[in-house]
Amino acid sequence: MRVLLMTNEFPPNIYGGAGVHVEYISRELSKMTPVEVRSFHQQDFSKDQLRVLGTKVDASGYGCSKELVSPLKALATCLAFNTQGIEADVVHCHTWYAHFGGIMAKILYGIPLVITVHSLEPLRPWKREQIGRGYDLSSWIEKTALEMADAVVAVSKSTREDILRLFNVDPAKVPVIPNGIDTDEYKPTLDPSVLAKYGIDPAKPYVLFVGRMTRQKGLLYLLQAISQLDADTQVVLCAGESDTPELQKELEALIADIKTHRQGIIWIAEMVSRPTTIALYSQAAVFVCPSIYEPFGIINLEAMACNTAVVGSKVGGIAEVVVDGETGLLIDANISPTMPHDPMDPKGFSAALAEGINRLVRDPGLRKKMGAAGRQRVLDNYSWRSIAEQTLALYKRLPRGQ
Repeated sequence: MRVLLMTNEFPPNIYGGAGVHVEYISRELSKMTPVEVRSFHQQDFSKDQLRVLGTKVDASGYGCSKELVSPLKALATCLAFNTQGIEADVVHCHTWYAHFGGIMAKILYGIPLVITVHSLEPLRPWKREQIGRGYDLSSWIEKTALEMADAVVAVSKSTREDILRLFNVDPAKVPVIPNGIDTDEYKPTLDPSVLAKYGIDPAKPYVLFVGRMTRQKGLLYLLQAISQLDADTQVVLCAGESDTPELQKELEALIADIKTHRQGIIWIAEMVSRPTTIALYSQAAVFVCPSIYEPFGIINLEAMACNTAVVGSKVGGIAEVVVDGETGLLIDANISPTMPHDPMDPKGFSAALAEGINRLVRDPGLRKKMGAAGRQRVLDNYSWRSIAEQTLALYKRLPRGQ
């Protein structure tokens, strides 16, 4: 079976969980069957049964408004994917950026279309701040793709419920196949040099945030919680790339203000290497994931695999990955399940985040126990090999000769 994956992100150009998913699923699938990946970047290499071909569209001549460049460039890239010719038995798309390519491949080449849902446009209303009316375009593309797909893979049970509630999709076509983790790569790794590089005091506990500076990731609520954290708790923010310049300035100003009256705030603004991230996870007292919308939250798996207890929002897939009281603590964000946006009680959410973090920082024995339970949960339930096998079995069930 020849598999074609279409994606915006692929190493080294990864900025979210979808890119991590495609990186690892392509690697594992290619051990069992030929796989080609078409991405939005300049790549061209092959290894065994894996071929990666990037397509970099030049948008410098676009005369449209700035916010429309990204969505229109995505469509142009998807068109290029199809003009290159396709010889595959199934096309599998990841994120709305690539969905138009899958739509055309299904129509023009008569092959089954699979979509993995890593997030849903109707549940990310803040994207209008980023791409303006391009958000209407991305929403239309997503709806069209999901409703004509031969299979729509949900990464969590909650995501499956959202898909069936928001789109006209046959429930029989919506399996749940979660994200995974490479536990040989993500494992407890003590590296004091990483702490020294960023000025983190090894004698004091630190809470770690890893993610983009977006409304979805809830960084604002963590920042508002800092004033309620114990004085000796350091806060390491591995946070880069904001949705908009305005949001970037807002969060930068808030971080700068916090630093004026509290020590131990370390902001790592650049994209750090994977080994560095693993070392940061491993040496943290607590990992915090304050997202207000998270279909899965692969970063929680990464932290758990590194023996680190998690304090996470009780939203979406986080509540399925993190076992409250066993591998971490879940904090009720009081967010509408039908239209995620700000928590109904923002101050209450921030206070609850601070309370959860303080509880674990004050109890080394408890967080050590939760960290060990978290790694065991990852080992037992989230191997990429198992997820690739489930995905390949799905491909083989799809109708042929359309």
